[in-house]
Amino acid sequence: MSKTMGKDLVVKKNTLPIPALSDTDGLDSYIQFVNSVPMLTEDEEKALAERLRYQHDIDAAQRLIMSHLRFVVKVARGFSGYGLPITDLIQEGNIGLMKAVRRFDPEIGVRLVSFAVHWVKAEMHEYILKNWRIVKIATTKSQRKLFFNLRSNKSRLGWFSDAEVQSVAKELGVKPETVLEMEKRMNAYDMAFDAPVEEGDDEHSFNPSMYLEDHSNNPETVAENEDFEEKIQHKLQHAIDGLDDRSRDIILSRWFADEKLTLHDLAAKYEVSAERVRQLEETAMQKLKSAVAHL
Repeated sequence: MSKTMGKDLVVKKNTLPIPALSDTDGLDSYIQFVNSVPMLTEDEEKALAERLRYQHDIDAAQRLIMSHLRFVVKVARGFSGYGLPITDLIQEGNIGLMKAVRRFDPEIGVRLVSFAVHWVKAEMHEYILKNWRIVKIATTKSQRKLFFNLRSNKSRLGWFSDAEVQSVAKELGVKPETVLEMEKRMNAYDMAFDAPVEEGDDEHSFNPSMYLEDHSNNPETVAENEDFEEKIQHKLQHAIDGLDDRSRDIILSRWFADEKLTLHDLAAKYEVSAERVRQLEETAMQKLKSAVAHL
């Protein structure tokens, strides 16, 4: 419960001895703990909310949050059918609860639980949509609405009939095509892109990566590349052979020898300046480049 609630509202660490939510035993202890926290009366809740809103009282915020943790657990249990850890759903719901507490106005005349339900569910919805599948199943507002409505109906319905598709589309205010598309997405499943193939397993002897076409080893392309490289090497060798002895030696010594010589080494060898060697090297390189460029 050390989550930030806003610029000026933070639940302090180590002030609330809440059990960990890391495992089953931790979850049982947590639920037992939150159920033992006394619920607030309407007057107590309003007084605490006023202290928080007008005096920025952190202790009041803590009491409001603590008294509603059991509500988050109840909501999280309603989303247990998605195959995600309930502990994670509770954590996300607690974030939504803290956001609701921060925004709660005691003057609107409703209980905090009625106001907070939107924030708690919104955080859980976002978590489910991000983690239910590797690939995002719902991105638009209408798709999100469809996802949760269709998911709840799938326990009693198989594939939708035309009449059911039309009914759901009308009820949710979306096109029938959108309902069908979401139904197909929900009935799909994730597959590892490069899952290992087990020998002798006829039913699982493929994975998606096997369907990709590899153009890198195309025989025609390989042959063309080899022919092009051979032509370059031939042209380069012919151009080097066409240089005068000194220029050829400078190029070979500077670029092709295992132990390359410096400009000063070659200057000493030919008894000229290093600048003169550089000029001879540059002129020779221009001839080589020109020869290769005419392929």
